[in-house]
Amino acid sequence: MDKLKKVLSGQDTEDRSGLSEVVEASSLSWGTRIKGFIACFALGILCSVLGTLLLWVPRKGLGLFAVFYTLGNITSIGSTVFLMGPLKQLKRMFEPTRLIATILVLLCFALTLCSAFLWNKGLALIFCILQSLALTWYSLSYIPYARDAVKKCFAVCLA
Repeated sequence: MDKLKKVLSGQDTEDRSGLSEVVEASSLSWGTRIKGFIACFALGILCSVLGTLLLWVPRKGLGLFAVFYTLGNITSIGSTVFLMGPLKQLKRMFEPTRLIATILVLLCFALTLCSAFLWNKGLALIFCILQSLALTWYSLSYIPYARDAVKKCFAVCLA
């Protein structure tokens, strides 16, 4: 238990695990970073749920849904900045293993917002669906062998 406390507080200098690197990545305390992550992630979920509720508003519902859903997803992804720090987050997002997934997520964010404000609102719904799929694929890139498992499952299902 003492070892865990040392690692979480950043006092364990001999063990260079991923957690100790995260602790050193920011000048904020570990507790503050966890609170910031939880608050930002909860705000992102709240925006996404609010967007879903606004879907049934007459005439403007689809556009409001697309905007709030996208802002919620951006906020949820941005919450990890509290854990890793902004530079490390950007480096990890653009690593070769998740570069295409990151580009697809960002492209879907942009296309969803453009369709909500400038183009057809029905197109925004399609981009929200694509956004969800792209975010799922992006998130799977952080779990070792998860994308390979999903590919094999689809291959078995389609065969």
